[in-house]
Amino acid sequence: MLHDISEVRAEPQSAASPASHVRFRATGFNPKANPVAAWGFFVAVIALWQLGSSTGVISELAMPSPVAVAKALWQLIVTGDLWLHLGASLQRLVGGWIMGTVAGLFVGFLVGMFSWARSPGVAFVSALFPIPKIALLPLFIIWFGIGEPSKFATIAFGVFFPTVINTFGGVDNVQRNLIRMGQSFDLPMWSVIRKIILPGALPTILSGFRISSSIAIILLIAAEMIGAQYGIGALILAAGNLYQTDQLIAGVVVLSLLGLCVSWLLGRLDRWLLGWR
Repeated sequence: MLHDISEVRAEPQSAASPASHVRFRATGFNPKANPVAAWGFFVAVIALWQLGSSTGVISELAMPSPVAVAKALWQLIVTGDLWLHLGASLQRLVGGWIMGTVAGLFVGFLVGMFSWARSPGVAFVSALFPIPKIALLPLFIIWFGIGEPSKFATIAFGVFFPTVINTFGGVDNVQRNLIRMGQSFDLPMWSVIRKIILPGALPTILSGFRISSSIAIILLIAAEMIGAQYGIGALILAAGNLYQTDQLIAGVVVLSLLGLCVSWLLGRLDRWLLGWR
């Protein structure tokens, strides 16, 4: 009888003892970057692409092989055409993104902090943000001409709205008890903004930069395809018209590398500004 009781009492301990269920309890939702896996994925995709082209599964006419694309890209580098097109695109991308970001941050902080700006600002953004920005390019060409100003305006207009949304969303997420605590210590408005609101809203604002930079690249290519002599978009359009698919894919590869560079720069900015977290 005593033996049976000791067995019954021992069961709860054996059921709660497995360490495998407890050991990983606090490690969930903590994904870590693995650069080797990222580069390995790209290498695997390119290897499969080359294998398909070499075996004839993928038509060379419709989709050139990675080797042909690399040769076309090298030819663009040697002749200097790549730097000509890339330089024009970078000027438009950086200029348009800065203009849209500065305006978006200013309006976003107004909407997030002041009641008189909240309702008109949210209504304005809600009404215009869903409009495809490329549809407004003909209007910008009428207003600013076929030259560079219309392209800057298109990119800035597309960057403006996500920046506004992320900025006032970040300001809204700042804990109000921290703001009240700063006000109870008689901190001036500028100190409350600089020491409490801006650091609290910064993670959301930086996340918005990633979205706005991607939108800027998309609008850049669309604007260059409509009216530009130089630029990656113009290069891709000209290659498509001449059925030079190797140069077309080379231009797409340059865009992909541009997106990776922008993402890397924003990641460095994120680490620099949010090192306190």
